[in-house]
Amino acid sequence: MTSAADRTKLFHALHKPGPLALPNAWDVASALVVEAAGATAVATTSAGVAWSLGAADGDHIARDRAVDLVARIVAAVGIPVSADIETGFGATAGEVAETVRAVAEAGASGVNVEDGLGAGQRDVAEQAERYAAAHEAAPELYINARIDTFLRGVGDPATRLERTLERAAKYLEAGASGIFVPGVTDLETVAELAKGIAAPLNVLVGPGAPAVGEFAKAGVARVSLGSAVAEAAYAVARRAAEEMLTKGTYGSVENGIAYGDLNALFKS
Repeated sequence: MTSAADRTKLFHALHKPGPLALPNAWDVASALVVEAAGATAVATTSAGVAWSLGAADGDHIARDRAVDLVARIVAAVGIPVSADIETGFGATAGEVAETVRAVAEAGASGVNVEDGLGAGQRDVAEQAERYAAAHEAAPELYINARIDTFLRGVGDPATRLERTLERAAKYLEAGASGIFVPGVTDLETVAELAKGIAAPLNVLVGPGAPAVGEFAKAGVARVSLGSAVAEAAYAVARRAAEEMLTKGTYGSVENGIAYGDLNALFKS
């Protein structure tokens, strides 16, 4: 395994030109599966992490539990790890800085930090302070600033693009490394975002969205599946349980990863 500093430098470089494709993980096993599939980096999904640790998504998990999981994933894989830390596990900019410092010390190469539009409607200036604090706490880390204007349907649709670009500019000025705009996959709008943001653009993808190559042509540097992989995995668990309990059959668990193959991913 290379040093944490080398992995962080690599993680920054993977965005240029990109696109960096991230099928998000939520525990050590899923991270190892993602790595074995050929991913060049691992990114966690805050929703999947929270669910696996017995909490709802949306700032309900304790910081130390999230950081502990990051450390476990970093120790297990040999590629850069980016941690989704929701809104930063802190009410103040100082508390966000504490979180980011802890995540960096755990060996992560990057963080995702939401801008709080879905949790209190923080204004741009307040959120910029949080990103500035995060950058000061760990200046080498890749800070992916998430803007939820499209995801939450915030404001007038006619001015949503402009509002997103305004937020992006302020966050980059504060020290963010890249911008994450979930909730939009329309290639024309995505291309406008990529053109108007002076940093790597990350979008959220899933069934029905254009292929990675199409996003690359639109100028996207990073594509993420978010909680979709975890949702699909839990859907298999539900189908298997319902089938066994109602029909007494087991077809839902066909085509799983063989026990030996999965077990072999764990290094003793």
